[in-house]
Amino acid sequence: MGVDEQIRVFLDVGRFGVVGASTDRSKYGNKVLRCYQMNGREVIPVNPKEKTVEGIATVPSVAELPDDVLSISIITPPHVTEMVVSEAIAKGIKNIWMQPGAESQVAVKKCTENGINVIADGSCILVILGYRDH
Repeated sequence: MGVDEQIRVFLDVGRFGVVGASTDRSKYGNKVLRCYQMNGREVIPVNPKEKTVEGIATVPSVAELPDDVLSISIITPPHVTEMVVSEAIAKGIKNIWMQPGAESQVAVKKCTENGINVIADGSCILVILGYRDH
């Protein structure tokens, strides 16, 4: 499957998780969340320290995402991404998009070995969905 098809599969679900969602509007963890919102997508922020991000209630971990969340964007340092992927595998997540800077070869390998559609080639959801900072 080529990256365009991988992205189509990733986006073709009802709800999304954003791991590394941030309350700081200058950080990519916030911009990715707002990008989903701007595109009319239902999104759940994952952040163990905050109660809400952009007015949306957070969950503290991937394990606590609702079962209908099948695609997650990851905006975390690579060593954290590896832990997130392990949680995602246990949760049954089907699609993982590692945003630029979050990629880890170990995490990508785990995804591939577990049949997860993984996007970690430097593609950025902000570019694909046409994010504009207001």
